[in-house]
Amino acid sequence: MMHPSRTCRFRSLIAGLMLSMFLGGVLPAAAQPQWQGAAFEGDRAALEKLAAAGAKVVRVYSESHAWVLDEAHRLGLKVVMGLWVGHPRVGFRLDDPEAVRRQEEGIRRFVQRHKAHPALAAWGVGNEVELGLADPLPAWREVDRLAGIVKALDPAHPVMMTVSDNSDGNLRLLAACCANVDILGINVYSGGLFEVLPRLRAAGVSVPVVVAEFGPLGQWQAGRKPWGAPVEPTSSEKAAYFRDALAFLARQPDVAGAFPFLWGAKLEQTETWHGLLLPDGSLTAMTDALSAAWGRPVAMPAPAIRGIGIAADEFTPGQEMSAGVDAVSFDGSPLQTEWKVLTESVGRRPDSDYEPPPDFVPVRILHADAATVRFVAPQRPGAYRLYMTLRDRNGKAATANLPFLVR
Repeated sequence: MMHPSRTCRFRSLIAGLMLSMFLGGVLPAAAQPQWQGAAFEGDRAALEKLAAAGAKVVRVYSESHAWVLDEAHRLGLKVVMGLWVGHPRVGFRLDDPEAVRRQEEGIRRFVQRHKAHPALAAWGVGNEVELGLADPLPAWREVDRLAGIVKALDPAHPVMMTVSDNSDGNLRLLAACCANVDILGINVYSGGLFEVLPRLRAAGVSVPVVVAEFGPLGQWQAGRKPWGAPVEPTSSEKAAYFRDALAFLARQPDVAGAFPFLWGAKLEQTETWHGLLLPDGSLTAMTDALSAAWGRPVAMPAPAIRGIGIAADEFTPGQEMSAGVDAVSFDGSPLQTEWKVLTESVGRRPDSDYEPPPDFVPVRILHADAATVRFVAPQRPGAYRLYMTLRDRNGKAATANLPFLVR
């Protein structure tokens, strides 16, 4: 796929032209054609909010989201349609001919069924299939083989493979492995976003690049409390990251598209770490930042959190605790704050994508208002988080949480 040869440069040009055709009329003629949208996992109401925010393209991960094609067409969106490829780290056997055959047949049927859909912009074959593997090449070669099948069935749409932010050594392997792939998607978080493009080019990657996921500091990158709990940025800190990241990406001629992660709600380490929306669909400062970058600045932005704090990191069972948040609405009107305590996430097992939801912990509230809370620490020793969700008079939300330990 990615040899810096005349053939590869020609294929890169063709893929770029294909992107331009799919995005014709979306961006001004003088601008670089760039997919403008988000990675998506949500319901129809969330998709409508994505379109209203100014997105033009939505990325979905698997065939289970085929319904998005029809809804996106109704809303004037295009779709990068995910074709899920099994991960060896969670049990998919690349050396099992029957499993490989069944996966291929399912992809063949799906592509045949949907290749003429008017909302289809591209196929996304696989997502981070190399995770947990010492040698990524067998998994990447299987993705490339499937990409070739997809291209044979549907030569009218480009094919993207998506990998995680890999080591430079793995990126060099990637640059030579996948001749059937038109676009490389890369999932990259925090400051790595601002460094990944020169790393890809230095590794020999020459096809168009799509930043297929990006977001602020992930839980695997964040600072940790002494007992191991990662510290989550507030919604306002995340919004500032998206503002800066989107401005940066818009200036990169080598970027064919950028998909913030994740338009929807997602449990991963916490209820709020990666979701741009709340579970009830509430919009946030992060969605405001995306909307502004997409040319639709909001008139009534979400509440801004200026600071949070807790009396201490560690408490004894039944000890009185206090915490607070410094926040303001866009017009100075009062905010309402929901305070709740949950157990700390146990995370995912290395061989599973399932994460058990944290338990709600009933605590005795001594006082609570929009800015402060006093309550009695849980009786059971363990790791917990105090969550705060602030809402303004329009229902927009701001979120933060504070880990604490009882022992």
